[in-house]
Amino acid sequence: MKKIAMIPARYAATRFPFKLMQPLGNKTVIRHTYDNTQATGLFDQVFVVTDSEIIYNEIVNHNGNAMMSIRQHESGSDRIAEAVEHMDADIILNVQGDEPFIDKESLSRLLDAFEDSSVQVASVMKVMKDASLINNPNYVKVTVDKNLDSLLFSRSVIPYQREKSITVNYYEHIGVYAFRKNALLQFTQWEPTPLELAEKIECLRYLENGIKLKMILTEHEAVKIDVPEDLERAERYLNNL
Repeated sequence: MKKIAMIPARYAATRFPFKLMQPLGNKTVIRHTYDNTQATGLFDQVFVVTDSEIIYNEIVNHNGNAMMSIRQHESGSDRIAEAVEHMDADIILNVQGDEPFIDKESLSRLLDAFEDSSVQVASVMKVMKDASLINNPNYVKVTVDKNLDSLLFSRSVIPYQREKSITVNYYEHIGVYAFRKNALLQFTQWEPTPLELAEKIECLRYLENGIKLKMILTEHEAVKIDVPEDLERAERYLNNL
């Protein structure tokens, strides 16, 4: 199977404008994401796909691969679907540009999920232990069935622990997806769905059209960058590597 990693990179993020071009150590956030994805050696090709000439130049001027989007897009999946439509690829992996510390083991296990021919879309989750993050709507939660197929994604706390004697795991959805190419292209043919629009979580479009995501559990402590305070956490994380 030919595997391609695509990193959608929008310049004007709502909660933290220009976050992908913020300095993190001796590189920008987007270069950390690109370089760490490339360094895994898991992919035939890695691209940043962006609406910004600034981000495009940041990547290509440092010997990376980047593409400019032709149309405006509401989601990262829509952006990379446009880019891969005419590319030779079987599995496309979507790495969020604001996840600079993605690790090889998580990506490898994500790709391995497609050895099961029934899997159309897969993503990553981890157990949440910090109560302040569980209650933080910037952190998307996911519930799964006993086969680790997704049931629901939400910015709200899910599940609600009404019965206090039951041990409940809360899972954070890590913003890394992998798709069979046909599933990704199908995504772009569907209209945005009610839950997707309400929560601003693009993968809900799959659930609302009857496609579950295979969720891969990781213990990797990634740091995503949504707000300026996250950049400070990322600096501390980088200094401890």
